[in-house]
Amino acid sequence: MDTKTASEQVTLYTDEQTRRLYATDASSYQELPEAVAYPKNTQDIIDLIQYARANNTPVTARGAGTSLAGQTTGNGIIMDIGRKMNRIVNIDARKQTAHVQPGVIRDTLNREAAAHSLLFGPDTATTSRCMIGGMIGNNSCGLFSIKHKTTREHVLEIDAVLSDGSRATFKPLSEEELQQKMELDSLEGDIYRQMVSLIRDHKEKILANYPHPEVIRRNTGYALDRLCEMEPFTEGGRPFNLAELLCGSEGTLAVTASAKLNLVQRDPHSILLTPQFSSIRAAMEATVEAVKMDPAAVELIDDIILDATKNNIEQKKNRFFLEGEPKAVLIIQFDGDDPNQLRAKAQELGDRLKTLGLSSSSPVITDPEKIDRVWELRKAGLGLLMGLGAEGRTPTFCEDTAVRVPDLPDYVDDFQRILDKHDSKCVFYAHASVGELHLRPVINLKKEKEIEKMKVMAGEIADLVRKYRGSLSGEHGDGRTRAPYIEKVLGSEMMPLLKQVKQIWDPQNLLNPGKIVDPKPMEADLRYSPSYRPPEVNTTFNWRREEGFADAVELCNGAGVCRKLADSGGTMCPSYMATKREKDSTRGRANLFRQLFSGRQAEAFQSEELRDALDLCLSCKACKSECPANVDMARMKAEFMQGWHEENGISLHERFFGQAGTLYPLASLFPKLSNWMLKQPVVKELLQQWIGIDKRRDLPAFATETFMDWFSNRSNTNRPTSNAEAGRSVVLLIDIFTNYHDPDIGKAAVQFLEATGHRVIVPEIHELGRPQLSKGMVDHAKQVLDQSLPVLTNYAEQGYPIIGLEPSELLTLRDEYLDLCDDDQLPAAQQVAEQSVTFEEFVASTLQTNSPPGTSNKVYIHGHCHAKALIGNTAVEDALQAAGYETEILQTGCCGMAGSFGYEENHYEVSMDIGELTLFPALRKLPDDALICAPGFSCRHQINDGVDRKAVHPAELVAKSLTT
Repeated sequence: MDTKTASEQVTLYTDEQTRRLYATDASSYQELPEAVAYPKNTQDIIDLIQYARANNTPVTARGAGTSLAGQTTGNGIIMDIGRKMNRIVNIDARKQTAHVQPGVIRDTLNREAAAHSLLFGPDTATTSRCMIGGMIGNNSCGLFSIKHKTTREHVLEIDAVLSDGSRATFKPLSEEELQQKMELDSLEGDIYRQMVSLIRDHKEKILANYPHPEVIRRNTGYALDRLCEMEPFTEGGRPFNLAELLCGSEGTLAVTASAKLNLVQRDPHSILLTPQFSSIRAAMEATVEAVKMDPAAVELIDDIILDATKNNIEQKKNRFFLEGEPKAVLIIQFDGDDPNQLRAKAQELGDRLKTLGLSSSSPVITDPEKIDRVWELRKAGLGLLMGLGAEGRTPTFCEDTAVRVPDLPDYVDDFQRILDKHDSKCVFYAHASVGELHLRPVINLKKEKEIEKMKVMAGEIADLVRKYRGSLSGEHGDGRTRAPYIEKVLGSEMMPLLKQVKQIWDPQNLLNPGKIVDPKPMEADLRYSPSYRPPEVNTTFNWRREEGFADAVELCNGAGVCRKLADSGGTMCPSYMATKREKDSTRGRANLFRQLFSGRQAEAFQSEELRDALDLCLSCKACKSECPANVDMARMKAEFMQGWHEENGISLHERFFGQAGTLYPLASLFPKLSNWMLKQPVVKELLQQWIGIDKRRDLPAFATETFMDWFSNRSNTNRPTSNAEAGRSVVLLIDIFTNYHDPDIGKAAVQFLEATGHRVIVPEIHELGRPQLSKGMVDHAKQVLDQSLPVLTNYAEQGYPIIGLEPSELLTLRDEYLDLCDDDQLPAAQQVAEQSVTFEEFVASTLQTNSPPGTSNKVYIHGHCHAKALIGNTAVEDALQAAGYETEILQTGCCGMAGSFGYEENHYEVSMDIGELTLFPALRKLPDDALICAPGFSCRHQINDGVDRKAVHPAELVAKSLTT
């Protein structure tokens, strides 16, 4: 990796991979930086800024990179403060304050604060990964801004590094303290002297031109109007505090090194009202009524977002509160101490909306788990929008406007007239309670005419905002997108003042230049533009859902959900959770895919930097469901590795794991000898050197009798009689792991199936291509498909259920086969997919009407990643409950083994680190005699290696229930 040193402590990474990873954020822009740095403390920030001054190189501070207006892209040094400066220094419960470094994730802070019944109020849709430094930079607000206002109201102090490398702490100052600051012979002193002079000279002009004071969320330009409200400019005003100016300054004035935050008490009870509307106008009129009743939040979701949730694996389960096909829905939350009062308030508002003829349906939700699910759907809105595909993209050029709440209905009508004028449609959603809607017209940036239309519309919308005395940006900031239109909103008199502020704080124009003042044209450096070249490559997968590989590599929108940590729940992205490196996130890998394939086309299949970024991808499939855009990185990795292999061949290591089925029959001839040899240190050492199997792992033992031998050798006296023979036939797929390592699981499955009246057919199919796919041997997987599909189709045509014991194997039929098959094979593949079920799904459906005697045992379930991503954990829970067990699903992510991944020498440490994120700690808390269920073969082995506990397959538990 190419590096250079900014000082003795700080390293600048200048290699192409790292620079590409930081070329984009969640906005429409892409700029290749000169270098990337990861400061670990305030001194590192100082050293970086001093280096930048000496070399006249811009510096852009960046947290999670979820900014939507291009604030965190730049062509100089990108300073990633989230990687190492992420410590909560302290939480003072008595004073209700928190002292944090800028890389602390908002949800992480709130998990710690929750122990004291406290929270940091601003609640953006990105709280699982957004960082306090970024929230300060954008003055973030979020869902509950009518209650908690903005980040600015909760920042008590900011310890900052100024543009000359000096330090300063900004906090409320008395008149005496302010005078002392103005007397300093330093850049800090200059800032105080000149800022006080600027406000004193221009106060009236500022207040006359800035957004209406009733607009809570106003981030247009620098917050000079806030300073005007303070002493000494307004008698009785707040103490002078430049920290309020830094909030929303987008890193253009100073760099936050740490911050002291105000925390607030949590309300003990919440309730939701979800009125549903036939028009956006009706929803806006309802908002005006709702805010009169002191809600904690009023959020709008329109039909475009609601429609997008229908096909999203993760979000379609959260649609439970919808009735019919509404044009719009409001999510209204009331918080307080008395749940009865909250219910009465919600009912009163619902009745009021019905009386006014605005909404005839206003469901009330009181269950905390269901309330969380509604908010999950709302928070997914942005990512869902950004994943609508090329024809449905909604660039963020005007999505952040805010007006007074009473003006919302008329403002929306005027906005719609602009849309109609330009023959455009728009998404309407978000923070209705404070007059801010995310209005996102559909624009295809790959077309020159569409870009011109965007620019014209941006100007007209800015004029509209000016008409209502609103804010061009309510929280997402000006950045590169809106900065060119600030003058239209604030007026030409304000622009010299904004430029003067930048000059006062940053005379050399080093800190994040081109944001807020002196921007490039909004169409410069677009990620997608008329000059963008989509990939034109031959692929082995057909990419049917995405309508081509080109669209697949463009799916990622930069929202960064894959950067959430394990404590936030879910599985995506396990390698990022363990390493905290951008290259190990789904977003990082997707960015490399897009940049490399759009530039080098088929040559990108030989990219060392992309191969390196994919190395720690476990192909867990979590991104396929948890990513709002449903990026399937497992499939993209397989496709890339197929292309890599075509040029470079397949290594011995990859063949060993990808074609284990060819080796297993030989090893199983002498199982005792094979098992003895695999435990010998010298053999382990050789396997590590030759094949890369980490010697700290024990390979699975071979059974003394394979399942297939047992099944074929059973005598008639051991077979069930008339009940099973007369029953409905089922096909049981026995994968190589069950056959050679865990035949007892197959036996248990047969026992259950026959006991419940089924004739069991076991075809000579032990592979469906999963090992080959995991190693990027996609052409080999296609050969497996060609051999297995006709056999399985024959069973499917007869209506036989096709049952699998290993989730990843069985789900290959319902996932990859539909994209791996040829067009003429697609009907057969679809028919097989429809008949294919996991063992747990079959049990759950069978025992609904055929329940055996139950047990009183409790079972703790660790779900399989592929199953969680594609079908969820419900089937396992339902099957075991139907068999009489009490169940608890463990809140665990990926186990870290992921097939062969955890056995490999270069992955062992990461594999165990992933296990330690959630799985191992959860298992250690269980009673010693706890029953642990894990449907996945590799999961069970990781559990054994990680915590020395035995986990069993659901088939074993279900079969056991038959005899208890």
